Amino acid sequence: MSEVFRVVRLKPVAFALAAAALLQAPYPGAALTTGNEASVISGRATVVDGDTLEIGGERVRLEGIDAPEADQTCGGGWLGTWKCGRAATAALRWMTGGRRVDCESAGRDKYGRVLGWCTADGRDINAEMVRSGHAWAFVKYSTRYQVLEAEARKAKAGIWKGEAEPPWLFRERRWADAETEAPKGCAIKGNVTANGHIYHAPWSPWYAKVRVEPSKGERWFCSEAEAVKAGFRPAMAH
Repeated sequence: MSEVFRVVRLKPVAFALAAAALLQAPYPGAALTTGNEASVISGRATVVDGDTLEIGGERVRLEGIDAPEADQTCGGGWLGTWKCGRAATAALRWMTGGRRVDCESAGRDKYGRVLGWCTADGRDINAEMVRSGHAWAFVKYSTRYQVLEAEARKAKAGIWKGEAEPPWLFRERRWADAETEAPKGCAIKGNVTANGHIYHAPWSPWYAKVRVEPSKGERWFCSEAEAVKAGFRPAMAH
């Protein structure tokens, strides 16, 4: 069933009342505002990866957390390594599947994504991803989930049951490796497919398999922001 998404502008004083009204609706349309007004986007969500959703055509980056990249593995103690990136994506999909997701906007990042504090049927999914050990508290940008991370670490939940490389370090390492072979150090591959213009960062699961063919309109990018500006979107984790 197709859904209709709409933009709603809310003054700060009226936001709480409007949010309560949204909770009574089955699947409201997207609600986005700018400036000093409060913002909320709501609807069914498609999971892009362990910390990114898509709602009504809007990419929403879960604020305050950083999940393992899709191609990332973690140590599991005596269990050996496990695919923590895929597990994080699956966990977020389980939390949001078939539910209405409401995301209060904290603005946009440099890639144009909405930065969201999100709930699924009233449940704080940003917090749940950290509590369950499927994401780090991204303290570089927010300390809201720092206590939850400490609790998850103590419980040896998810990423904390063994050795795990924080995703920001994983991305830095993958970028450094790819940069040595990419033209002029521009390590992002812009790929043109039947599904549209898609870019692959060095931490994408399919990065090594993608070939850049300029004759097809494909190209290299020096940053994700540059790729987005050129009309390319990031590859989905699944």
